[in-house]
Amino acid sequence: MPAIHRSMAPALSFNGGFVDTVGFLALQGLFTAHVTGNFVTLGVSIVHGTSGALAKLLALPVFAVVGGLSHLAAVSINRRGWTPLRPLLILHTLLLAAFSVLAIELGPFSDGDSASALITGMTGVAAMAIQNAISRQHLKGAPPTTLMTGNVTQGAIDVFALLGLRDEQERGVIKQRLKPIALNLLGFTAGCIGAALLYLALGLWCLTVPVLVAVWTCVSTFGSSDSLA
Repeated sequence: MPAIHRSMAPALSFNGGFVDTVGFLALQGLFTAHVTGNFVTLGVSIVHGTSGALAKLLALPVFAVVGGLSHLAAVSINRRGWTPLRPLLILHTLLLAAFSVLAIELGPFSDGDSASALITGMTGVAAMAIQNAISRQHLKGAPPTTLMTGNVTQGAIDVFALLGLRDEQERGVIKQRLKPIALNLLGFTAGCIGAALLYLALGLWCLTVPVLVAVWTCVSTFGSSDSLA
């Protein structure tokens, strides 16, 4: 397996926050990465009679199917003696690019259940499903890159554990675990804030940013001696 640059997980976390924020702003409250959050916004859509209910219902099965297919593809690629991470990252980048082009060409989306909004939204969901599969199966030394609740929980536990620990070896283990968690949280937060500011300034053209980050990730993360292992 090729070496993976340590900045890969924070970069993907940045994209997770960025794409989720823009999806929520532009697609009537659709979460493209944190898909279970769509059940909450689905309830809001029902109560307030706003559009986007169908997209929120479709997001979870689309996410699950694409994530499952990503696993099957990785297994098939691995059996052929190749490394699955590289083609999965490339596919993830291509889907992000398609999401960006569709959003720019077809948006803005006043109706979240229109055909154009559904096609665009599900493309974004598919891209983030592959990112989640990559994070779960190929970045096992790194914290999750999209679902930050677990990272916040573990980070809080570790910080408070440090307050009462005196054993330097145990403190070192906790500090080692805290660093990547903090970097991913920082990346995700920067993605969310950056998305909001750039959406105000550029509209849907801001989606070119996560595409560029994904391209950079593909180019820079292989062959580096700075590995997550």
